Amino acid sequence: MKKFAYPFLAISLGLSLGACSEQVTETDTLEQEQTAEANQVKTAAWSYEGGTGPENWGELDTSYSACTNGQEQSPINVEFSKIPAGNTTANTAIHYQATPFSLANNGHTIQANTTAKDNTLVIDGKKYELAQFHFHTPSEHQFNGQHYDMELHLVHKDAEEHLAVLGVMIQEGEKNEALSALWEALPSEKTHEDISIESPVPLQALLPKDQTSFQYNGSLTTPPCTEEVEWIVFEEPIQMSKEQIQDFQRIFPENHRPVQPLNKRDVLQAE
Repeated sequence: MKKFAYPFLAISLGLSLGACSEQVTETDTLEQEQTAEANQVKTAAWSYEGGTGPENWGELDTSYSACTNGQEQSPINVEFSKIPAGNTTANTAIHYQATPFSLANNGHTIQANTTAKDNTLVIDGKKYELAQFHFHTPSEHQFNGQHYDMELHLVHKDAEEHLAVLGVMIQEGEKNEALSALWEALPSEKTHEDISIESPVPLQALLPKDQTSFQYNGSLTTPPCTEEVEWIVFEEPIQMSKEQIQDFQRIFPENHRPVQPLNKRDVLQAE
């Protein structure tokens, strides 16, 4: 609200007019805020269980219809024996460096956000910039019908807001030092502002050494389940300690979408 400064010897009439002006300003502002709030598009709440769980996402909101009607949904079960031999995959290149992130609990997962523009994924010449990464437990994708303990999703966007996601399986093992700074600040409750993390995350260390991967066309694994997402899922998992996995699972005991029908899609393997 704008504040007005009045002369010390202002007459009472002037003060009265000033007060009326202030009241009008307050009323106008309130009306503007109420109008803006009314015009906001609100979508239905969703979760990973009960009536708002994955099996009902498509019925919760019209904007979630792809969750039920989509034909190229994620995640999927990757059956190694059903991947055709000799298929050609997209030409990909990953360019990562140590980068500062902020941390958020959005009520569905722990998400690390960045405004840096220099971490890129290039697919057939198209450049995608890393926007955020987050976690699911157990893994959303399956290999031969089996889950891993967790899964990391690194989400990238191109200039037209198209998405490409790297999926990294996580299994119990050695402590993951690359995630230590983030794990020390894990927010157990939903955050309204991001938590700044001082130590940069060495992103390259979040990828497996063997980068054999499976590529397919899919979707977001959360509402609105938007399709036309480029997926690259690494075969080799990375490790996190039992304590690190339990730290996440205390906040989100289970936050994964079940696997979806493959339908007529091809899954290609890149070595």
